[in-house]
Amino acid sequence: MFKKFIIGFIVLVIVIAASLFSYAKYWGMIPRHDYETVAPIIPKLSKPAVLIFNKTNGFIHHDAQPAAQAMLTKLVQNNAWDIYTTDNGAIHNNNDLAQFKVIVWNNVSGDVLTPSQRKAFKHWLEQGGGWLGIHASGGDPSYQWQWYVDSLIGAQFIGHTMHPQFQNATIEVADAQQPLTSHLPKTFLFPDEEWYAFDRNPRHTGHEILITIDETSYQTVGQSFLGNDQMAGEHPLVWRSTIGQGRAFYSAIGHQAKSYQINEYVELINKALVWLMGE
Repeated sequence: MFKKFIIGFIVLVIVIAASLFSYAKYWGMIPRHDYETVAPIIPKLSKPAVLIFNKTNGFIHHDAQPAAQAMLTKLVQNNAWDIYTTDNGAIHNNNDLAQFKVIVWNNVSGDVLTPSQRKAFKHWLEQGGGWLGIHASGGDPSYQWQWYVDSLIGAQFIGHTMHPQFQNATIEVADAQQPLTSHLPKTFLFPDEEWYAFDRNPRHTGHEILITIDETSYQTVGQSFLGNDQMAGEHPLVWRSTIGQGRAFYSAIGHQAKSYQINEYVELINKALVWLMGE
């Protein structure tokens, strides 16, 4: 009897472990180290062109990524630009990047570029490229590329809301005279989103804050074993910067697929793309 109990217990543990592993693998909770070294063959593009990069070596936003892709594709087409989409990191080389004016990292996660690809991307940006990072592209708990944290994003992600994870919250326009956010009211109730927190205010690393969030408008718990969902003082969500001759724009909003259908947010991303184009 005892032997049967032990065998049954072991089988149960194995089943639970396998289920947890499958769940973690599906959502990308197990970091991967997949790097491409052969670039894709890019069709002939008219200029200006936009590259949508969808690589995930970490957490996979199964709903948000395709929703963002659909929004971005529509915006690019409405602006009469050309577009190319890939999850192949090897496209980050000097020759291929030269074909694009703007690169969008669409909920990219994990370490996705080799050292030579990082170098090519950094050079492209500093020489006048435009980079748009959406949500998870700044949402990893750690990075192997410090320049990405300190210069491009300007802050390290430390956690997000979990109790509950998705909440309505009041976001605030940092500068009412800023054209990029002129279509928004001074305060705006953004529905049912996951709210990121960072270890520092990117304003202190030379970034221009565009949108902040009012922490009193939603539930936070502070430091926990899941991370930290609070920031001292100003709590930024959207910001931009110039890096060399290039431009960078990051938005922490976008875990929920339906966020990419909110008109005010869609218009913000559209204005960001236009700004990154230099128009």
